[in-house]
Amino acid sequence: MDVSKLPNRSRGLSRRQILKAASCTPALAFPGLNALAAEWPARPVTIVVPFPSGGGTDAFARPLSAMLTRQLGRQVMIVNHGGAGGTLGASVASKAAPDGYTFLLGAVHHAIAPSVYPKLAYNIETDFVPVGLVSNVPQVVVVNPTRVPVTDLKGLVEYVRKRPGQLNYGSAGTGTSHHLAGELFKQQTHTFITHIPYRGAGPALQDLIGGQLDLMFDGLGSSAAHIKSGRIRALAVAAPQRAPGFPDVPTSAEAGFPGYQVSTWYGLWTTRGTPAEIVEHMQTALDKALGTAELRKAWSDLGTDTPRLYGAAFGQFVHGEIARWSEVVKTSGVKLAA
Repeated sequence: MDVSKLPNRSRGLSRRQILKAASCTPALAFPGLNALAAEWPARPVTIVVPFPSGGGTDAFARPLSAMLTRQLGRQVMIVNHGGAGGTLGASVASKAAPDGYTFLLGAVHHAIAPSVYPKLAYNIETDFVPVGLVSNVPQVVVVNPTRVPVTDLKGLVEYVRKRPGQLNYGSAGTGTSHHLAGELFKQQTHTFITHIPYRGAGPALQDLIGGQLDLMFDGLGSSAAHIKSGRIRALAVAAPQRAPGFPDVPTSAEAGFPGYQVSTWYGLWTTRGTPAEIVEHMQTALDKALGTAELRKAWSDLGTDTPRLYGAAFGQFVHGEIARWSEVVKTSGVKLAA
């Protein structure tokens, strides 16, 4: 399947249909690279992760950078630049020289930001070139088992309804998918939980483990190890199917809330103006990295599969996510100050 033709053929398709089509795509055969791409990379490559270390993005960024280092033959370094729900790091990456040595490992948060921030210092669709989707992770409802003594999603709803406003949930920041997943949960269950924003999912997750928070609506990737260790309890994944690696965690639909579906996806971009040959070279390296047994297993352990969505098709996916989340933001009334 020629992924470059996906946008034309996929107009009008749903987000799930686009992802399904991409998952059937075999390893890509990108066009021949000219001398410019053949010389790239001549030095280490940097991937900006616009969130603090220890969060869900890092869970994918670190193993990906190691595998890309192997594929490219040059070190691929991770630089964390957190703050403002991922928008500060994205702003920094957008101003990098378009020479193929700076990439952004962004997330669903960057499809939400245009709806919650009145003004951004960058535009994710015009200031960046979409490289490819790295992972598509279902969100999971997790609780501190000591503070919230429930074992399933229905039990949580009943527990919260008896204690309106008494429980809290943490997020990676106001306007992030963690925050809006909580707002969507409150809307659909007619409950009230106090939102506490953090500067990234990592610090929030540590407070959940430490007992300063009651629950989170987190990406399964960052919660996975702590669920397996028993430090936090997973009640449900907000997805239509159970997550790879977590067959015992029911879906939100199985718990009686079929409309509650949220995913935290991660993608790779580079600065607008970067030569197409270099972008194609990175896409080739990314495709090979995602196809390795090591990353396939790592992604499965983190509760996700290995996507295959590149270039314009990935850009169209992001465009659809921006429209989807704008509706959620509108309903919730979330807005951030300039």
